[in-house]
Amino acid sequence: MRHVLGIFVTPVQWISSLPGRFGGWAGDTARSHTNLLAENETLKSESLILQQKVQQMASLRAENNRLRELLNTSEQMDDEVLVAEMIGVDPDPYTHHIIVNKGANDGVFKGQPVLDAQGLMGQVIEVLPYTSRVILVADSNHAIPVQVNRNGVRAIAVGGGQLNELVLIYVPDTADIKEGDLLVSSGLGKRFPQGYPVGKIKSVEHDPGEPFAIVSAEPSAHLDRSRHVLLVFSKESLLPKPTKPIEQDSGESAEAEL
Repeated sequence: MRHVLGIFVTPVQWISSLPGRFGGWAGDTARSHTNLLAENETLKSESLILQQKVQQMASLRAENNRLRELLNTSEQMDDEVLVAEMIGVDPDPYTHHIIVNKGANDGVFKGQPVLDAQGLMGQVIEVLPYTSRVILVADSNHAIPVQVNRNGVRAIAVGGGQLNELVLIYVPDTADIKEGDLLVSSGLGKRFPQGYPVGKIKSVEHDPGEPFAIVSAEPSAHLDRSRHVLLVFSKESLLPKPTKPIEQDSGESAEAEL
């Protein structure tokens, strides 16, 4: 008899317990869903952080490569150099000036040549105790004596006003200058040391009846991307300053530093 009753009672008990079981299952499901949502948000945040770190690592790797190139360049140079970092750019679209984080306290001086790993960038035009202003070779107010590396033909390269352009002025129409020729600093004027890459000829035009050819070049230096530069101390700049006689009241002369 008990067995028979059990057969009928057990299903009833199981059915009567369903609401409680369903409620527990629903609660567990809701908690699991909430946990999954929270975990999903955490994973999204971690993914964004990891992506940012990957981007930063890529940037650091590229910067290390550029610094390595700069170091290789400095090792190949006979002149003493000082590594500086660009910390500012002149916002004026008609001038091409940059600010570097080295100044008079580091021995920087006006007229000092500035290079990157590829070639001459420009020269220092203003010196403050901790920073300096540099005019780039592409600035329309900048000029540099150059020569064709292939044959020694001399010319003057002035800035074309665009970061990717130099213009050679007063080049005779018969001058032996070809597209692809490398221009290097000639050393004339004693402002820039001799032999540093300045640019590469990209076009030579001959206008019939005109005495001068129209010659343009592309700067060797990466003017639009280099962040670290080399300030060059040539052998001449490291020599003691010359002295000049100063007339005194007695008519005699004395030596004094310039």
